[in-house]
Amino acid sequence: MKLFKSTILLIASVFFFLDSNAQETLPIYSDYLSDNVYLVHPSAAGIGNTGKLRLTARQQWAGIKDAPTLQTLSFHNRFNEKGAFGFILFNDSNGFHSQKGIQGTFAYHLNINRSSLFNQISFGLSFTAVQNQVDQTQFFGDPTVAQIIQSSAYYNADFSVAYHKSGFSSYFTVKNLLLSAKNNLNNNLEPLDIRNYVLSLGYYFGQSKTIQLEPSLMVQLRESTGERIVDFNLKAYKDFNKAQLWAALSYRKSFDVSPIEDLKYITPIIGVNYNKWMFSYTYTNQLNDIVLTNTGFHQVSVGVNLFTRKPRASACPNINSSF
Repeated sequence: MKLFKSTILLIASVFFFLDSNAQETLPIYSDYLSDNVYLVHPSAAGIGNTGKLRLTARQQWAGIKDAPTLQTLSFHNRFNEKGAFGFILFNDSNGFHSQKGIQGTFAYHLNINRSSLFNQISFGLSFTAVQNQVDQTQFFGDPTVAQIIQSSAYYNADFSVAYHKSGFSSYFTVKNLLLSAKNNLNNNLEPLDIRNYVLSLGYYFGQSKTIQLEPSLMVQLRESTGERIVDFNLKAYKDFNKAQLWAALSYRKSFDVSPIEDLKYITPIIGVNYNKWMFSYTYTNQLNDIVLTNTGFHQVSVGVNLFTRKPRASACPNINSSF
């Protein structure tokens, strides 16, 4: 029975790798919609009027032992008028496989004009170091079988550019730039083609209305497979005296892949901003005909804004904090 359970989990982990491209330094989920764009785009480091400390915890396939989990801790802020820095610590566990990493970012923000209209172009460069590990001690549950833990390390870099004008926002990032060989789990050199191009577009409007809306789009293009992944998003905001409630709905669809990899997700998110604090809950449901479980994916994000400055001009919420 233990061997059967181990085999099922191992197979499930392989298919999950296909979906999330787990060889990437940091998987791309929908947590960027929880006021955490920096997790995807390095040019978002220090882009707004406040420093942002964010903690996320994600659980895949709730109720299944050793199901995939992801935790991230990130912070970014400006250190002068134009320069900014950021870092991300992450722990990505998927069955018998896990990777721990640290990412450091430098960003540069240039105001295009000094008028009351917010108009800014930004650049960001991140370097990431990752420790990969496969724990074979749980494969069979038999102490007489040789059991080892294999590990390896690799590194990569991302480059990003962003442009904001009033309520319009745009980001373009090339992830996994280096494409250098890394040590695989057999300690052999293995060239990896995991370059990923990510484009995000959004527009925030309705500042004079009771509810503000922010439709957005994110497109990923994976160079090695030609796969295209598109997120269609809509986010709504409602202000109160001392708080802001917001909700988002995201639909993710992959294209140009085999039927077994053609995955579709629907993700509702609800959150609240109170004073300098942010809290959100994310639920993701897989819409394919064949799924491992119907429990879905759950994620909680908690954040605090630090060193907040006065907004320079009207812009999208990623630029200007709520309070």
